[in-house]
Amino acid sequence: MKTLLNATLAIIGLLFTSIAFSATDDAVDHPGTEGAELRYKGAPIPMDEVAMRLSPDGPEITAAEYQQSSRLFFERCAGCHGVLRKGATGKSLTPDITQTRGTEYLKVLIGFGTPAGMPNWGTSGDMSAEEIDAMARFLQHEPPMPPEFGMKEMMASWNQIVVPADRPSKKQHKYDTDNFFAVTLRDAGQVAIIDGDSKKIVSIVDTGYAVHISRPSDSGRYVYTIGRDAKIALIDLFMNPPSKVAEIKIGMEARSVETSKYPGYEDKLAIAGAYWPPQYVLMEGDTLEPKKIVSTRGMTVDTQEYHPEPRVAAIVASHEHPEFIINVKETGKVLLVNYSNIDALSVATLEAARYLHDGGWDSTHRYFLTAANKSNKIAVIDSKDRNMEALIDVTEIPHPGRGANFIDPTYGPVWVTSALGNANVTAIGTDPEKHPNSAWKVVRTLKGMGGGSLFVKTHPKSSNLWVDVTLNPDKKVSQSVAVFDINNMDKGYESLPIAQWAGVADQGAARVVQPEYNKQGNEVWFSVWNAVDKTSALVIVDDKTRKLKKVIKDKRLKTPTGKFNIYNTRKDVY
Repeated sequence: MKTLLNATLAIIGLLFTSIAFSATDDAVDHPGTEGAELRYKGAPIPMDEVAMRLSPDGPEITAAEYQQSSRLFFERCAGCHGVLRKGATGKSLTPDITQTRGTEYLKVLIGFGTPAGMPNWGTSGDMSAEEIDAMARFLQHEPPMPPEFGMKEMMASWNQIVVPADRPSKKQHKYDTDNFFAVTLRDAGQVAIIDGDSKKIVSIVDTGYAVHISRPSDSGRYVYTIGRDAKIALIDLFMNPPSKVAEIKIGMEARSVETSKYPGYEDKLAIAGAYWPPQYVLMEGDTLEPKKIVSTRGMTVDTQEYHPEPRVAAIVASHEHPEFIINVKETGKVLLVNYSNIDALSVATLEAARYLHDGGWDSTHRYFLTAANKSNKIAVIDSKDRNMEALIDVTEIPHPGRGANFIDPTYGPVWVTSALGNANVTAIGTDPEKHPNSAWKVVRTLKGMGGGSLFVKTHPKSSNLWVDVTLNPDKKVSQSVAVFDINNMDKGYESLPIAQWAGVADQGAARVVQPEYNKQGNEVWFSVWNAVDKTSALVIVDDKTRKLKKVIKDKRLKTPTGKFNIYNTRKDVY
């Protein structure tokens, strides 16, 4: 009987998700988004007990169920639907909507997912039947208000492990720190510092959970990491071994960190942006002492409506002015924050499009190109003239990472993005002076291996363009990378079996993610990202021959994802 019931529910669920959720715009909860992407975004983040906010028209729910569901929602759902359930990549889930759907409807949605990308939390085994039932009832009540996180909380979390006066005045080892790689060990809450010359693990440093990015200081001495739990770790590369010298927590969830680069301000300031609370924080560069907190709550660029939860996405340091350029995701605004006087901040606000995500510089470091992936646009910011240069239409869900720059044989300098929603690799002209007819236009669209790409990469010394397809549902595809010849792009791509080369293709998911060059530009490093209980690896490919050069395996390399070469990252070479 139980087997028959499960089979019946499966059929109902498939009919429900394929019919009910493809019929209307409201059904498209995550346009073009695979469930794998949402799991990639999600990470367990500590959350204290919250005050219950019960709706009089909502179904019964116990205090324990409310707390459990609140935690699960924050961990797995808030990244798309927002902490306050106002909607972001995913649709709004406020009680006026969810109560009309009802508990049984929501249970099927949560359990089976949708073809539009809502994960199948039940059939995948990620949530139990009891958790799904409680979540369906929880969603029909008012969302709890997560706690704010201000100066008092930041100061309580701030820890100077080694004060600047006690740090070494020069390197204590003979490694070339510029050719270090900071490698995220996602589920271990650590970063591995690996020497790009010897390929040895020099240090394993405890950091925040699921580090999103690592950013070196302008001098290359320090590395700043930020976890999805909003914890920043400051690593001193001069120490032997490189070690953490300060840490701070700037909120409950975060994605971005950067340091000042303008002449005269090198290494002076750090900045971090939070998802919750929606704010950014300016800190002392060598201690992480917080100095200024600024909220990003405000009106959206399109409907001019107040948004209570506009999260801070990418932050880059301007080379033209003493400024940080900040993407505010939900409002679609780009902030130019002048830090020359943090007691009287000057902030210019540019209107782009929703929802701003990641991006990088063109080859001159004047123009910042960034994805508004809800609007399927690339916004171009002129950091010298401090204005919005262009909004360029591209195909579904651009996801460039920092992008890639090269000289197109026909169109001159271009910047490239791949996409989550399709196989397109899109090249945009970036030279308005010498190639005005190509500037800020899509000049070339290559067909890659499929949708689900997270990163593209090349190097000024290379003739190769590398494209991962980490979140593609086809295992054979996600375990490989595509490489194009920049000088003969009509030829198409060559596929390289990176996970197979690592010897882990048959062990778990083993997805291949993020090409990253070494300092010399003659090697490309790839993470083979497997489950925490499976074997992961780093694969190094000779850029010229496209042949396997080295596989790094070590029991300490747990769930490696992002990698950041110190020289290329601090010099914005990509």
